[in-house]
Amino acid sequence: MLTDTIVEDDRWEAAGLAALAEAAAQETLAQLGFVADDYEIAVMGCSDGRIAILNADFRGRPAPTNVLSWPTQELTSPDAGGDPFLPHLDDDFEAMGEPHHLGDLALAWETCEREAAEQDKSMADHVTHLLVHGVLHLMGYDHIRDADATLMEGLERGILGNLGIADPYREIDGPDGS
Repeated sequence: MLTDTIVEDDRWEAAGLAALAEAAAQETLAQLGFVADDYEIAVMGCSDGRIAILNADFRGRPAPTNVLSWPTQELTSPDAGGDPFLPHLDDDFEAMGEPHHLGDLALAWETCEREAAEQDKSMADHVTHLLVHGVLHLMGYDHIRDADATLMEGLERGILGNLGIADPYREIDGPDGS
């Protein structure tokens, strides 16, 4: 398994977080050309209260957010819109045949549920999008600069399309989407 899911809030169990995380991470690494068996990711499903504490501790923002990511390595390209650096496998991991830890993700139930309802999406589709987004962060993608955001959003669209999920960035002009 590529993902190790930790459930701190039981609502994530019922939502199938473990299966969603595995599918999202597998497809993201496949799209990027990586062998999933070489890597591992920890995914935590928690509440808004827990993620607000994490957000305050690690980002100085004492408020809930939908997803947080903690990459093991800094892979972001110095060039706007450039591909991130490749993660390098530690000799210890290769020698022992263990997967390389890419990093950790945390998702907050209440925020994800509220956003899914506001965007008229299923919880599963919204959470899958956030998981893909988080895994891309672990792989060095970001959206601070416009060119980086364009690159990251394009990858998200392709990965989610492969998973049968509609483009989360498409603009709907009218009731029929045109």
